[in-house]
Amino acid sequence: MIRVGIVGLGGMGEVHYRNYDKIEDAEVAAFVSTSTKGKEKAKELGLPHYGSIKEMVENEDIQVVDICTPNFLHKENVMEALNLGKHVIVEKPMALHKSDAEKMFALAEKKKLKLFVAHVLQFTKEMEILRGYVKSKELGRPLDGYFLRIAGKPGWSTDGWLFKKEKSGVIPFDLHIHDLDMIVSLFGKPKKYSYTSAGNEGIGYREQYRFTYSYEDLHVGAEAAWFDADFPFTQSWRIYFEKGLLVREKDGLILYEKNKGERKIDITDKVLVSTGINLPPTGMFYNELTHFLECIREGKESSIVTKDQVLTVIELLEEIVFGRQEKEI
Repeated sequence: MIRVGIVGLGGMGEVHYRNYDKIEDAEVAAFVSTSTKGKEKAKELGLPHYGSIKEMVENEDIQVVDICTPNFLHKENVMEALNLGKHVIVEKPMALHKSDAEKMFALAEKKKLKLFVAHVLQFTKEMEILRGYVKSKELGRPLDGYFLRIAGKPGWSTDGWLFKKEKSGVIPFDLHIHDLDMIVSLFGKPKKYSYTSAGNEGIGYREQYRFTYSYEDLHVGAEAAWFDADFPFTQSWRIYFEKGLLVREKDGLILYEKNKGERKIDITDKVLVSTGINLPPTGMFYNELTHFLECIREGKESSIVTKDQVLTVIELLEEIVFGRQEKEI
């Protein structure tokens, strides 16, 4: 039995709790939260609550610390948990700066502990299928790709930290990171990239971005936005291969091939867990956490979310948020 301590009991902390509750040979032992709401939630769930990771580790028999705190606390929380001798799962982004992420990985290696980053879309059925087509070349090579992730401005950020780029990394690190992680895992580090952005003045961040990532013989576009409007969360992607077009939209996953019409592909998860947030029941968090715990049990690294992949994504986003508009790599 692997016993887990969850740090941060907001929306994502509860999502992780609900999924550990469904995983055999795993249980949540305790929570760390400094908010009144978090303390009340821990009491409601009937589990111990602590004010710090150190206090939790000193009082509970746990092997894994799962960090679901705001982005700007991730480095501090990860380093503390590793120094206390615990394996760590941390929500994306693990850091806003590549140098910080490298220090976190280096400490994990020094302590001979596992450190995993929760890029959850890697664990969807549609991503598994897309990965298979890219690797097998069954549809030929990819010719073009486009990823979309747009929504109205979030309303859940306590004290507005989400809208301060030095604390959250704003849209590129909170929203676009999901798509860039998929792009990098599928196609590697781009040879060059560029982007445009737009938004209202005086709010401290850009509200909409369009990105282009260029490879040897492939261009991948993406869009991400928090519109200051009552716009529903919308996500989609499409990859055009030599022998077909694979599209993920609201209606599911559809493959279009010449003279074959459309074919809907089943992307139903075997296990569905309610999230408690603005997401329908899904298996992606269950699949993700099950995978990470399996890696810990077997003492192996993840083949789905790799260290190099994580560092590449952070490097690119750091340049976009804190650096240049265009760069040839």
